[in-house]
Amino acid sequence: MTLSLLDYLVFGLFIVVVVGTGLWQSRKEANAEDYFLAGRGLSWWVIGLSLIASNISTEHFIGMAGQGYQEGIGMAIASYEWIAAVALVLVAFFLLPRFLKAGLYTMPEFLEYRYNRSVRTLMSGITLVFYVGITMATVLLLGALPLEVIFGLPRQQGIWLIGLLAGAYTVYGGLKAVVWTDVLQASALLFGGMLVSVLAIQETGGWTSFQTLAGDRLDAVLPADHPKYPWPAIFLGGMWIPNLYYWGLNQFITQRTLGAKSIREGQKGILFGASMKLLIPLIVVLPGIAAFVLYADEIGGNMDAAYPTLLKNILPAGLAGLMLAALFGAVMSTLDSLLNSSATLFTMDLYKPFINPGADDRTLMRTGRWSTLVFVLVACLWTPVVGSFDGGLYEFIQLYWGFVQPGILAVFLFGLVWSRVPAAAALAGMLLNIPLYGLLLWQFPNIAFLHHMGICFVVILAVMAAITAIRPLRIPAVLPDHAHAGQQHSGPWLKAWGIAIVLATAALYAYFS
Repeated sequence: MTLSLLDYLVFGLFIVVVVGTGLWQSRKEANAEDYFLAGRGLSWWVIGLSLIASNISTEHFIGMAGQGYQEGIGMAIASYEWIAAVALVLVAFFLLPRFLKAGLYTMPEFLEYRYNRSVRTLMSGITLVFYVGITMATVLLLGALPLEVIFGLPRQQGIWLIGLLAGAYTVYGGLKAVVWTDVLQASALLFGGMLVSVLAIQETGGWTSFQTLAGDRLDAVLPADHPKYPWPAIFLGGMWIPNLYYWGLNQFITQRTLGAKSIREGQKGILFGASMKLLIPLIVVLPGIAAFVLYADEIGGNMDAAYPTLLKNILPAGLAGLMLAALFGAVMSTLDSLLNSSATLFTMDLYKPFINPGADDRTLMRTGRWSTLVFVLVACLWTPVVGSFDGGLYEFIQLYWGFVQPGILAVFLFGLVWSRVPAAAALAGMLLNIPLYGLLLWQFPNIAFLHHMGICFVVILAVMAAITAIRPLRIPAVLPDHAHAGQQHSGPWLKAWGIAIVLATAALYAYFS
């Protein structure tokens, strides 16, 4: 693909506006709460757009589109998005109020209030390792792939370019820089993604022709014996574990909701994000299916090349720069959120409690900036290891997070509903997850990994219940209640909005089944 002068101008202007916005919005930061939680003053529409921008990255445009391209999966991969929309409704009404009332900086902080510092530290350490070694490295690698396929930029150079650009304004600006740049990046990726989806379907001859040519790749509900995405795991089992963890307990996502002005503002932001999640498969998975229809001979078995190949072949002159900007926005918005959340976890959960308990705000902000820089450098250096996985990089992320998600979800849920669960049960639950999940993957490789996650979750709950029955807390745990939470009750229209999202999800499944 040959880039025109207009392409370079569009791309360059986008980068300048994004970085400039991040630096401008963060110019008045005065303390740690400003840096890590944007002063707890975020509005609902900023939260919603930031949720989507942080979540949707090249792991979707490249990895999820690649799963759509793959035979036997296709539209079924959309379940990660549609089940997420329902999970977000649950988070908005059942989890967010508890967390905002506790006045948290980090999700592991809740575990110290509910259990003890050891449980908090264990979750923080595990999360940091997986953020840097799994998610950041994968996002960087997938971000560099279209630069290599479309624009001829060597992959390792693309990785460092993305990492250093996103790291630059995140180091300086903290969460406020992240969320305001996310607003721009979300707009670019949604517009660019929709444009590509429309062009791709037109290229196949229109929607009717596309449906005929795509065949069973448009089926969102797969048989109960499917090796990866059987419908019982989607609707009744393991699919709920990564979604409830990711949207309700994952620092990288929840940090912008923890910075909400009030519970109601946070709930509106989450429901806004859930509404947009319903549309994501239409701008990510459908182009992957279109890539199979149009360019299967060119792409072959390299599923992660489906979306870049589609772009290379269908974008008219002058729009390459716009799509490059959208892809850059997608990867930078996820990477900056990961970096800021990792810095928050390290600074507030590890550095302050164990290294410098008396640290003032200036010291905490400086530590956050230095740790951000270290994390982006480590992630860039680690990408060759991640690149050796041959099952598709979107599946790589989902598969390996199974080593921690069931255990963390079980610990949080028991901690919320059962006030006598002791710290020993929480520690056992998180530590058991790793060997148990690994054993299931090793001994039963032909069973869907979502079933493995469901089995882990049930076993961990049973172990925690047994420990609690033997050694319950003598005094029930009491969580803090901070005045910051503001408005406590959801209005009827918010509940109606949540119900509408659930009904829309059911309608999409009905259409694509």
